[in-house]
Amino acid sequence: MGNIFSASEVVELGIQIEKNGRDFYNTLTKQSKKAKVQELFRYLAGEEEKHIVVFQKILDSVEKYQPPESYPVEYFAYMNAFASEYVFTKENKGKEIAQKIKTDKEAVDLGIGFEKDSIIFYEGMKKVVPEHDPKVISELISQEQSHLRQLVELKKNF
Repeated sequence: MGNIFSASEVVELGIQIEKNGRDFYNTLTKQSKKAKVQELFRYLAGEEEKHIVVFQKILDSVEKYQPPESYPVEYFAYMNAFASEYVFTKENKGKEIAQKIKTDKEAVDLGIGFEKDSIIFYEGMKKVVPEHDPKVISELISQEQSHLRQLVELKKNF
């Protein structure tokens, strides 16, 4: 049972995902030579920064919260398994990955993948946060979906 997450650990992973996303997009902003691409990456880095603040507020409330019994230990095991396969849950990976990218197209493709993974992770997170926070998480998912659409639109220009 030592490898099973608590609700607060799941939210902390959300914070780590957003920090990596911010670092990823900030690094790409500096690397890209195209103004339109830089503009989108700069915007996405700012959005990830805002999400960090939201998750910090949720973390403050989740520490006093126990998820309902209807979500068994197996659910946290699922979140653990998902997180172990998602690179953005690991510290300092955003900048490290961005520095290895050679083209804007490659950056956009990776960004699309990371946004998809974030959406899946946050859908799972809704089940382990206090009752009033799933609406906040749903709003963050909507924003991540918007980021995904913007990246897909940008990809059409390559």
